[in-house]
Amino acid sequence: MDKIEHKRFQVGELNLHVAEIGSGPAVLLLHGFPEIWYSWRHQMIALAEAGFHAIAPDFRGYGLSDQPSEPEKAAYYDLVEDTRGLLDALGIEKAFIVAKDFGAFIAYYIGLCHPDRVKGIVTLGVPYKKPGEFPSRDSAPKGLYVRHWQEPGRGLADLGRFDVKTVIRNIYTLFSSSELPVAEEGKEVMDLYDPSIPLPPWFTEDDLQTYSSLYEKSGFVYPMQVPYLCSRR
Repeated sequence: MDKIEHKRFQVGELNLHVAEIGSGPAVLLLHGFPEIWYSWRHQMIALAEAGFHAIAPDFRGYGLSDQPSEPEKAAYYDLVEDTRGLLDALGIEKAFIVAKDFGAFIAYYIGLCHPDRVKGIVTLGVPYKKPGEFPSRDSAPKGLYVRHWQEPGRGLADLGRFDVKTVIRNIYTLFSSSELPVAEEGKEVMDLYDPSIPLPPWFTEDDLQTYSSLYEKSGFVYPMQVPYLCSRR
């Protein structure tokens, strides 16, 4: 971890934080929610040891990157162009892109919009679909977290009842279950948290502190916009 370097790059009107390590072919690692660059720390070290240049940015509005001035206007394409801009700032012509969760959408869109910048794409958790082909989430259970948080204001109100550290603990506990959290009628997603259930074994108290400190900086306004609210527009 000590060998991972941290830098900031001006991309458009924002300064974006990047963690990087190693040299060789570039591998760009894109996070999801509720994540940050730190989610890729183990993979970054492994990639560097294997002869790659591992690069993990914080998306705009996340972690140590700047907040956009009008988060309510956020769109996935902003992150696509930010990522292209980071490649420019780093002097990288082409990169392998590895992404998880909603970061996979960004990876796919980069491949569609800027194929000349991509050597290959690897994603976790989200299969490829062309824009416009995504199935309606209205077919999902009404209490599924995605549907709750796509309602304007509902996600922020749900998370805002707790301090940041409790929110992160709740989400990582709930989302590490074998089943996705579905709230009953009249309940919110955070109401499903059971304090008797410990953190998953791969997520330590130190990890919790790191995530919490960075989400205390960024807040949840932009993370509720991307990926949840902007996917409704």
